[in-house]
Amino acid sequence: MLPFDDENLPLFTVGQVAQMLEVQQAFLRRLDEFGVVRPSRSTGGQRRYSRTEVTVVQYVAQLADEGMTLAAIRRVLALEQKVRVLEAERDSLLQALAERDRILASLIPPGHR
Repeated sequence: MLPFDDENLPLFTVGQVAQMLEVQQAFLRRLDEFGVVRPSRSTGGQRRYSRTEVTVVQYVAQLADEGMTLAAIRRVLALEQKVRVLEAERDSLLQALAERDRILASLIPPGHR
């Protein structure tokens, strides 16, 4: 696997992301200041964005274009993350229930089902 294959590797500078997404560099700095998208920092202290973070910035820019405030966007991102966690928990519980049902079914004699 090559380093650029890692979608979480911080490769892109503020200037590169701004150019890619056609947003202002100041917008990217504000996202960091408001805790909406927190890129990594290079050893020199410069912001570095991963491909995953670039995708999030693109989504945030769309929400901002629709008129959402950064506080509202931060809340939306937090709620979406919570939904992902709850969905994963639900899926895990459903798998556990299915496994329990399979085990219970194997304990019941064939003529008593």
